[in-house]
Amino acid sequence: MSEPPLKPVLQKPPGYKDPNAPAVKPGFRPPPRKPVLPPSFHPRKRRSGCCRVCCCCFCIFFLILILLLLICGAVFYLWFDPKLPGFHVQSFRISRFNVTKKSDGTYLDAQTTTRVEVKNPNSKMTYYYGNTEVDVSVGEGGDETELGTTTVHGFTTGKQNTTSLKVETKVSNKLVDDGVGTRLQARYRSKSLRVNMEARTKIGLGVAGLKIGMVGVTVKCDGIALKRLDGGDMPKCVINMLKWLNIH
Repeated sequence: MSEPPLKPVLQKPPGYKDPNAPAVKPGFRPPPRKPVLPPSFHPRKRRSGCCRVCCCCFCIFFLILILLLLICGAVFYLWFDPKLPGFHVQSFRISRFNVTKKSDGTYLDAQTTTRVEVKNPNSKMTYYYGNTEVDVSVGEGGDETELGTTTVHGFTTGKQNTTSLKVETKVSNKLVDDGVGTRLQARYRSKSLRVNMEARTKIGLGVAGLKIGMVGVTVKCDGIALKRLDGGDMPKCVINMLKWLNIH
């Protein structure tokens, strides 16, 4: 007998779903497992608490230190009542002042002697001075002429004591402008010269036998008229302790 002919396999239409297939929830994925790391790979916690404590301790210590310094300064000021020294120009003498006009210019020869009084008004402190460099000039308003520079050796001014300094300067064959030489000679004859003195030194403080520091200062005595000094007046100088601090 001949075999019956095979039935053709029917194709499933698009979108056909087998009713016997198990249902699968759309979009469902099992959660990934976290990798197990060895203990050496575990992140360590930062020690922020310890840093905070250190910062707080440092700030407290700094504030206490400032407070102690303020208290010590107040006690020192109330107990010793410190006062700055006073500088006065006692006298100014010109022993030689010659203006000579030569073929190659005008020359100045001058010799001066200045007396400066340094006073310590404190009853519980001593002032120590280092070597002092002194410049002497005449003129004013940017038209000054140098009459020499000298150095005064260090000295000490005791409690409520006064020290008199002798400052001698001279210039020889100093070349000046012809007009400047003429003006200087005329003002010298009429005693209308203006004297200027600038001293640069260092001051230290002595308390109970101890020396406290050395501070650089500049003392300026500007525009002093000779007639004023001849009349017995003693002009007071200005102390510049800092660039922005002028103390009379």
